[in-house]
Amino acid sequence: MNKPETALPRSLGEALAQARGRIDTVDARILLREASGATAAQLIAFPERPLSPEAAHRYLEWLAQRVDGKPVAHILGRREFYGRPFRVSPATLIPRPDTELLVELALHQLQGIERPRILDLGTGSGAIAVSLALECPGSEVDAVDFSPAALEVAQNNAMALGARVRFHAGSWYAPLEGLRFNCIVSNPPYIAEADPHLAQGDLRFEPLSALASGRNGLADIDQIIAHADAYLEDDGWLLLEHGYDQAEAVRELLEDAGFCGVQSWRDLAGIERVTGGHL
Repeated sequence: MNKPETALPRSLGEALAQARGRIDTVDARILLREASGATAAQLIAFPERPLSPEAAHRYLEWLAQRVDGKPVAHILGRREFYGRPFRVSPATLIPRPDTELLVELALHQLQGIERPRILDLGTGSGAIAVSLALECPGSEVDAVDFSPAALEVAQNNAMALGARVRFHAGSWYAPLEGLRFNCIVSNPPYIAEADPHLAQGDLRFEPLSALASGRNGLADIDQIIAHADAYLEDDGWLLLEHGYDQAEAVRELLEDAGFCGVQSWRDLAGIERVTGGHL
């Protein structure tokens, strides 16, 4: 028996009603804004506003994809980060608002340095590297990722946004011999490989290699910390994003490696999200 077709919504209000109870309200509004061209205020103030058949078809297609679990960023092909649109793909992590803290902290630590050298390890979509390059115009930014597909996305984002970033293919510091930096930043994999959340929600659609890192989630962070001294200038900073319950462990790793001024910073939800120190 054929599944009955969903009736085309004729207005903004009808479109949102079809999503109610099926997907998150915020997601539904984002998809409808993109499909219809309406603003967020119009969705609320003018639910009777007509919806063209073309926009209705597009919205229903996206709605079905979201019901199946596909992330909104993958449906639209982009995600905003630090006020700019970044292209994303299944080869990259989806940039998240919490990671903007990493950019803020790096910019703070680099104040007063005329031409800072910055390194972004595991750049993915390039969101961190590109944001730093644009927010700190006099900087020299390098970014590394072992995934050719991710590097292609990052390079396209840099070109589209007019950022000067040197991209390198390789594992962590491998392609950077002889280079030193005033600040190294990274949002590395930090989820334990057996964590059940990897098979849930949007994480199912993101690259496992960019999410999981050993038995306790700290394998890559440990490696980054252990070799950082060979790539940091005197008094250079290392800043690492990590999981909600890993701040204490990361502080211990940094202190054991000889870092000074080790501390953690909280994200918008009050969770210790970034930890760092300097040589």
